[in-house]
Amino acid sequence: MESRVLLKNRKPDRILDLAEYRASGGYSAAAEMLQTGRPADVQEALEAAGLLGRGGAAFSMGVKLSTVAEYAPFPRYMVCNADEMEPGTFKDRVLIHTSPHLLIEGMLLAAFSARAEHGIIFIRPEYENAARILEREVALAREQGLLGKNIFNSGFDFDIVVHRSGGRYICGEGTALLNALEGKRPNPRKPPPYPTVKGLWQLPTVVQNVETLCFVPHVVQNGAEWFRNLAAGPDEAGTKIYSVSGRVRRPGCYELPMGTALSEIIETHAGGMAGNGRF
Repeated sequence: MESRVLLKNRKPDRILDLAEYRASGGYSAAAEMLQTGRPADVQEALEAAGLLGRGGAAFSMGVKLSTVAEYAPFPRYMVCNADEMEPGTFKDRVLIHTSPHLLIEGMLLAAFSARAEHGIIFIRPEYENAARILEREVALAREQGLLGKNIFNSGFDFDIVVHRSGGRYICGEGTALLNALEGKRPNPRKPPPYPTVKGLWQLPTVVQNVETLCFVPHVVQNGAEWFRNLAAGPDEAGTKIYSVSGRVRRPGCYELPMGTALSEIIETHAGGMAGNGRF
């Protein structure tokens, strides 16, 4: 059985709009945190929960945010990597089509933690429909005071723009993405310094993918113990969305406990190999 957290509101060919998202408790975590919390509260909650980046590096989200917060230069940037160019991967697209405001709220909370005023969603050009969804929903969030100046009367300012990639696989690498945003050739940078110290325009920048940011509101609202208990074992935390395609009976995205065996993903959830194939 799937353990749906990020995909719990998934419906075929229909997104969860702003009114429905707020009716289901959306933006309540952000409202409470911005009105009564400290930036460090978000960092500490994510670190205690063991939320790791759901990209390739699996770096602690809480540690990344705390690293930005230690440095003085302003402005700061929150960049969502929605480039998703890996072959066979489509989980970020599914998340955007399912609940775009979950991503927006996750970026808002992460930006509050890092004290970043500027947000950018960097999205691959093939995801034109997803980009249009995000542009529309960001505008609606801005109209309702969920983005922009003095959000929730907290004194915190944050806004988001959607930027379409020029379309190169290497742009999915965090520092190459930053070079692309600056209008440069998208070659990866050699660290140090890391983006949290000198990122976009040489200013502190958090670069994180869609799936990781979507977990932030859930962790802030439900706590570290809840998140850790979602995993398959004590050494893991949370759930993971697995994109399954190719020679299986039921291709698709499956949200399962972190640490789920590949054999279970293929045989139980994806229905096994198609035709006479064997795994």
